[in-house]
Amino acid sequence: MKRLFISLFLCIGICLLLPEANAQKRVYHFTIDEEIAKPALQKTELAIDYAEKNHFDYIILEINTFGGELTSADKIRTRLLDTHIPTIAFINNNAASAGALISIACDSIYMASGASIGAASVVNQNGEIMPDKYQSYMRSLMRATAEKNGRNPFIAEAMVDPDTYVENVSDTGKVLTFTTKEAIRHHFCEGEANSPDEVLHLMDIQNYTIEDQQLSWLEKLIGFLINPIVSSLLIMVIVGGIYMELQSPGIGLPIIFAIVAALLYFAPHYLQGLAEHWEILLFLIGFGLLMVEIFAIPGFGLFGISGIVLMVGSLVLSLVFNIGFDFHYTPKGSILNNFLLVLTSLIIGFFLSLWLSKKLFTTATRYGSLALNTTLDNKEGFVSADAIALQKLVGKEGITHTFMRPAGKVEIENELYDAVSETGVIEKNIPVKVIRFENAQLVVTAL
Repeated sequence: MKRLFISLFLCIGICLLLPEANAQKRVYHFTIDEEIAKPALQKTELAIDYAEKNHFDYIILEINTFGGELTSADKIRTRLLDTHIPTIAFINNNAASAGALISIACDSIYMASGASIGAASVVNQNGEIMPDKYQSYMRSLMRATAEKNGRNPFIAEAMVDPDTYVENVSDTGKVLTFTTKEAIRHHFCEGEANSPDEVLHLMDIQNYTIEDQQLSWLEKLIGFLINPIVSSLLIMVIVGGIYMELQSPGIGLPIIFAIVAALLYFAPHYLQGLAEHWEILLFLIGFGLLMVEIFAIPGFGLFGISGIVLMVGSLVLSLVFNIGFDFHYTPKGSILNNFLLVLTSLIIGFFLSLWLSKKLFTTATRYGSLALNTTLDNKEGFVSADAIALQKLVGKEGITHTFMRPAGKVEIENELYDAVSETGVIEKNIPVKVIRFENAQLVVTAL
């Protein structure tokens, strides 16, 4: 009787455990097959958030990249290390540089036949090795990440530093890169597989479903707008729009383009948690100070300089990961790199706007292709009473009633007239002389 009860309890226990053992595993799969930058970070954050919210059992990151931004790679690494869901890196071709850091942040690594991992030295945009302070930071990241997941930290360091020697693995003088077979032999990779399904079979997971990441149109749009190249172009439009608006009176298309570009620049960075409220406020304050300097205060001084500093600072800070004024989690060199990105975009945008202004406003006539080139000759019957009156002002002297940038108003014989400066900016209350009348506009020069 005792044996009967024991057998009965064993049967009940087995029956209770069988459903758990045979339960279907849910696997979430997403791919990084582009340069490591903010769009790749966005995809990773969305994937991990979705997998955690929907209680997936595994996350497979399929990766094929030659590297990219260290800032974005570090954030991806942190998200992978922090999630409670087991993560699997499937390297289907290359995991170089920042891609190597991301791969070793996963709990398991599987590599396709012919794949490689390594070559994680920090380089600039021209492929040149950066100074040792950048390499030191990358070495520490690689070591810490490898240690966290039970991999040899010296092998990880040798992927960054050519001077690191690992017995029977790496000689000094060359940055380490593993093939699939080498990675398996040195226990830096769990196995060789050519698809996510093969990966799961090697892990002895037979009953499973795989769900691929599906990005919405809005998520794709945000990913596009936070691309560093697109961000640079938007900065150029902001600068160009502001500059060109100063060349014509009133509110026109250039300033509208600048405002739209600013919205497209800040909105996705705000949604991604990069741009904070106060950083956007800095930009608005800086823009306001610049407008005050241009339209209310003669010359260019404190207000204008302060406005430019605040605007540039806002653009830079919206690109880096900081919490208030705490930059503890900001990777080394990130602020400098983003400052150079913004500064370069500002300079290019300024000179492009100069060239475009010249093309639009000085081709053939003062207003180029934006103005009618056809002359309405009074010999052919085109006569205007206002035009006749304005023509009589040629040679007369007056005084500027507003700033001429280059358009504005002048006072001649106690009457106000619209006019345009021949030589660029003329400050308020400066004596001027009407030198000609063309395109239905008085043209003046400072005396």
